[in-house]
Amino acid sequence: MGKITGSQAVVRCLQEEGVKTIFGYPGGAVLDLFDALMDSDITNVLVRHEQGAVHAADGFARVTGEVGVALLTSGPGATNGVTGIATAHMDSIPLVILTGQVPRPLIGNDAFQEVDIVGITRPCTKHNYLVSNVDDLVSTLREAFHIARTGRPGPVLVDLPKDLIATKLTYPEKTPIHLSCYQPTFNPHPVQIEKACRRIMRATRPVLYVGGGVILSNSSKELTELAEKLSIPVTMTLMGLGAYPGSQKLCMGMLGMHGTYTANMAVAESDLLIAVGARFDDRVTGKLADFATNAEIIHVDIDPTSISKNVRVDIPIVADCKNALTAMNKWFDAESNFKQTEQAGRLQPWLALISEWTAKHPLAYKDNNDSIIKPQYVIEMLHQLTGGQAIITTEVGQNQMWAAQFHKFDYPRHFVTSGGLGTMGFGLPAAIGAQMAFPDRTVIDIAGDGSIQMNIQELATAKQYSCPVKIAILNNGYLGMVRQWQELFYNKRYASTIMDVVPDFVDLAKAYGAVGLRATTKSEVEPVIREALATNNIVIMDFKIEREEGVYPMVPAGKATTEMLLV
Repeated sequence: MGKITGSQAVVRCLQEEGVKTIFGYPGGAVLDLFDALMDSDITNVLVRHEQGAVHAADGFARVTGEVGVALLTSGPGATNGVTGIATAHMDSIPLVILTGQVPRPLIGNDAFQEVDIVGITRPCTKHNYLVSNVDDLVSTLREAFHIARTGRPGPVLVDLPKDLIATKLTYPEKTPIHLSCYQPTFNPHPVQIEKACRRIMRATRPVLYVGGGVILSNSSKELTELAEKLSIPVTMTLMGLGAYPGSQKLCMGMLGMHGTYTANMAVAESDLLIAVGARFDDRVTGKLADFATNAEIIHVDIDPTSISKNVRVDIPIVADCKNALTAMNKWFDAESNFKQTEQAGRLQPWLALISEWTAKHPLAYKDNNDSIIKPQYVIEMLHQLTGGQAIITTEVGQNQMWAAQFHKFDYPRHFVTSGGLGTMGFGLPAAIGAQMAFPDRTVIDIAGDGSIQMNIQELATAKQYSCPVKIAILNNGYLGMVRQWQELFYNKRYASTIMDVVPDFVDLAKAYGAVGLRATTKSEVEPVIREALATNNIVIMDFKIEREEGVYPMVPAGKATTEMLLV
């Protein structure tokens, strides 16, 4: 076969990796790549801002389980994508980000639109490359995809000098990838599995603490089997929602700062905490010295650096969550001393106590005025009217927490949110990525009036590519979560959180060729949602909610998770 240009080789490699959709924004350094894409069957989605490109690729990756791809130009194009890259890195989302770079002879000379994007993104990528030899181009791209999708997933950046992608090369045959310095442990050690299982059989107050790793490893089925086989109650992190069905009796909801009373009390009182694909972040643990003090801890994670990093672990299991959960299920199936009915009976007092906590302190809100819209009610109606089948993305803040609390997620990859970094402006481009992945599914972005404006320009992207995403704005005229902290801890001194100027979102929708709807009373909420769901277009639903409604329960900073502020 004859030689092809580096740009043609990149496109061919993308096709080889199964890429069907990429998100990008053109510029001088990557014009050759955009030109080569026109001769391929890859859908190239033109976003309106590079941050939106990475968030859209991120949303695409979260709902499909595939590697998302973004293509950015050099200099400001690349730096505009850094927030999106950091967002994916914190949540372990597999991305490959292709960035343009100035020609190799100009690197280091402060050339036009030159920036050291490899140096800038080193702390917020799983790995990154500057390709300096054209003969390494294809092998580097193949490595990038391999690293992004295996082990603990994450974003990998590949920086491509303009002259290199114009250079011709012979496309190499595909060979197995073996990186001696990168060998994730996929299979659990059988001794550790047996230790864990025998400890579970002795537990009287066990809790399954489930994180996003269960969703990333596609092991929700295995987790559900284990939980129900052992009658162990389940709590999930923000990133883990949907890993276990939210409507099931054993589900205690989310734990942590805005977790349920039941989940936080169960963790505090448990004698065995079984952490699967979670990393014990500060929003979950609260005051570390008081976290799960009565419990031994089993921790399953593919990343050995996450084990005992924040909390001491008694039984570590380094493995892919799916393989570890499968091994545990098989162990209990084969163990002659294990009887499912006896297990359920033994844990009955513990399950009764959990039910008592839930009955006394359910997730609730005061709703006794029909002229006022409570944001929690909006979330409940979205869940009811979609049957819980919609893909939900969120922005960040109160809208995100209300969605996590009051929407029951029964399926994995249906909740798309920025957990670790907490990136405002994530939800709309992520919704576009999800809608591009599943054109026939209902995709809803739950937003605040502050965060939706961070990347509102992506409405044009949604319109251009016929993505009929629905946007539910919980409009309170504040930067709501920060305002809540100011109310509680700063004597209601609302410094820089009052949104004095907010666009008319109904008119704004029309300006983008979308549909705008508004609800100002509770009775208008259901009709607005029904109309939005029946409309084959982008719809902005502007819900004028109770202005100073708070997210509760809430654990104040520095407090133990048992020190919750309740409604």
